[in-house]
Amino acid sequence: MRAVAPRPLTVAVLAARFEVSTRTVQRDLQALLETGVPVRTTSGRGGGWSIDPAMTLPPIRFTAEEASALVAALAVADAPYADAARTASQKIAASMTGPAAVAAQGLAARIVALPDRTAGSVRSAVERALESGTVLLLSYVDEAGRESRRAVEPAGLLTAGGSWYLIAWCRERRAGRGFRLDRIVAATPTDERSPAHDLADLLTGSAAAGAARPTALAPLAPPR
Repeated sequence: MRAVAPRPLTVAVLAARFEVSTRTVQRDLQALLETGVPVRTTSGRGGGWSIDPAMTLPPIRFTAEEASALVAALAVADAPYADAARTASQKIAASMTGPAAVAAQGLAARIVALPDRTAGSVRSAVERALESGTVLLLSYVDEAGRESRRAVEPAGLLTAGGSWYLIAWCRERRAGRGFRLDRIVAATPTDERSPAHDLADLLTGSAAAGAARPTALAPLAPPR
């Protein structure tokens, strides 16, 4: 389907190509839909099933070491983007065969993790605010146990010492602040657009002033 995209293929053609029943093809297409693969169907003459070439990656071949590294990295991606990391790992595992798959499966059996204390609703709200560039309303408990309400303008994420922090401009303090995700009691998204803030600027003068982008993410980020 990727090779001939965007030309559609009928279930009958796919069944003949793979020498299986049409029922098997229909079941596999449904499985693809459920895992988020952008397959679609069109009816009528010349219709059938197709896959959007702009929404998929070509096949990627991982070495055994690379597959193991991905499994380990995704296993500890507790917050944020934990849900996306889980589905990504499932897709990666489904695409691997041979020594890479064996190595990844072996490592997966040797990794355990304590439950994440950050509520899923908080993670989702933080992710949405960062992606959409909108203001976020927080209920936050500081190190002394004091709870406060904050309206913040998210700038980015910081990970340090095993914890994740939302770096944002705090309207109440009129300064950049770091909010540890597991201390955010509640996070409410808004539709208010947030002014753009440079993450490095908000970190200037703080203990995290020397923070650097992880090398694995460097190829994905535009140059400053």
